[in-house]
Amino acid sequence: MCAESGMPSRSVEREAFVKSFILFFGSLSLLLSILFYTIYKKELANLDSALFAQMRICSFDLKCPKFRIDFEESGSKELYTLKRSAEGVYSLFPIGGSSRYLLKIVYPSKSYGADTAEIRKEVVAEFLLIEAVLLILSILFSLYSINPLRQALKLTQEFVRDILHDFNTPLAIIRLNVKMLEKECSKSSKSTRIEEAVETLLRLQANLRGYLGGHELHSELFRLDTLVAERVSLIQKGYPDIEFTTDLDSLEVKSSKDAIVRIVDNVITNAAKYNRRGGRVSVVLDAAAKRLTIEDTGIGIRNPEKIFERFYKEHERGIGIGLHIVKKLCKQTSIGVEVESEKGIGTRFFFDLGGITVG
Repeated sequence: MCAESGMPSRSVEREAFVKSFILFFGSLSLLLSILFYTIYKKELANLDSALFAQMRICSFDLKCPKFRIDFEESGSKELYTLKRSAEGVYSLFPIGGSSRYLLKIVYPSKSYGADTAEIRKEVVAEFLLIEAVLLILSILFSLYSINPLRQALKLTQEFVRDILHDFNTPLAIIRLNVKMLEKECSKSSKSTRIEEAVETLLRLQANLRGYLGGHELHSELFRLDTLVAERVSLIQKGYPDIEFTTDLDSLEVKSSKDAIVRIVDNVITNAAKYNRRGGRVSVVLDAAAKRLTIEDTGIGIRNPEKIFERFYKEHERGIGIGLHIVKKLCKQTSIGVEVESEKGIGTRFFFDLGGITVG
């Protein structure tokens, strides 16, 4: 079972590419559309001018087979002007020696429609050709524009990975020295707090590693109830004002132990961190329903539908990646997750374990 390598950077690059492409291609396409619409209207005006010029010549020699000749009674009608009607485009001209009738030269609507359709076809063909070229240029431009971002993200990820790796040595030294102090002296509340702080740092380190990706999740058989009990026992030491209760059925699962630990730690830690003084955190593992429920009596969530989004947070504390990692790990391990919350009342997380349960 492999984690998605470089997932954050890929999503950022994809978002940057899409936005730059839409901005570049969309704005140029809009300008191109306006330009070709102007060209199309100009071509129609040229067609009208050409037809009118031919009609004027036709009014002298009447040798114009593509026009229809007709007569209208004179009156206050406008002469030498191209007009449109259901029968087509036409113009009226005076007849020498006659004041009663006017010469009407008509270009049939069928012929005029065919001419305008041909103009439209040519303009659209040219537009699509240039639009295709513009599409290719937009893609190349967008790829080129995100290259500095890609390099910056790569350097940042490498830097963070190096820092995380360098954390291992001082954390290991701290844990070792705490154990040695506990052997030389009796265990005190100070050494316990140091151990809890180290565990907190290790959880943050695991979250950052999970966010960066690029590691494998190995499946193994283990007792989920035992693991959850151990994590609750460890986390509750850091929250003496919170009451922790557990009701854990025996359940064996096959999944990534590391992923399950990070899922449980993130959710239980949040349940305690954003609880009220004297509040309660309840963890229930129902083997028959294949469901793990983590419930708290905390401050609640204003927008439960957004909590799995990267960097989303409703408080100043935290960096907003914990629950995003929970969602990603649940997806990778085939665990369903749902959340219900009410402001001022509490929050409930439901984990569907049907995809990892053994037996």
